[in-house]
Amino acid sequence: MAKFVIFLSSIASVAAFSFIGTPSSTLCRQAVHSRSRCAIRMGGDGGASTMEHKVAKVSRVKSLLETSQMIFSVPGSSVTVKEVQNLRRALPDTTTVSIVKNKLMARALEGTDFDVASGTLLKGSNMWFFIEEDIGSSIKVFQDFVKENNKKDTHFPLGGVIEGDLLDSAGVIAVSKLPSKKELYAKIAGSIKQVPTKLARVVKATPTKLARAIKLATEKNDE
Repeated sequence: MAKFVIFLSSIASVAAFSFIGTPSSTLCRQAVHSRSRCAIRMGGDGGASTMEHKVAKVSRVKSLLETSQMIFSVPGSSVTVKEVQNLRRALPDTTTVSIVKNKLMARALEGTDFDVASGTLLKGSNMWFFIEEDIGSSIKVFQDFVKENNKKDTHFPLGGVIEGDLLDSAGVIAVSKLPSKKELYAKIAGSIKQVPTKLARVVKATPTKLARAIKLATEKNDE
């Protein structure tokens, strides 16, 4: 009987030794280690990694703001990953869409031309559009997106900023109807191109009109 008890005790000792030696021991009940040490093994460095991720995110958003003509936000909830991917593919290459947490967005907005968004637009979950150019096309793509995915009543522009001015939802839509820079340049170029032609017509017509005037004046003097 004594030998049997000793045998069971030996098995228990071996089992205990094996448990302590496994990686899972750091996740559970290894009494010989303190809780803080267990936390380090469980990913205590995760806090630093999370902080680095936040800093990188803020830096990324700041770089987007530096090259953006306009930004606007829409509700970021109830949008699937696939839907966001489809939206990104449809947008112009110069437009970036990203879901940014409000605290990180607030940090990124500090000291920029878009910091007026900090007061009213940083509420709830937001999906942000950073538009470098082609504002009209970018907003139109979003409007088509919400229409195709039956989100027109729930996902609409909450507001935006352009040239330091804060826009409401109606303002964002109104801006989308303005001609783009490319369209304006094309119109200006077309107008400039037409000037020489019109000027040539005027110059060409002037001698004829002048000759008629001289002829009429001469005829009156003869009378």
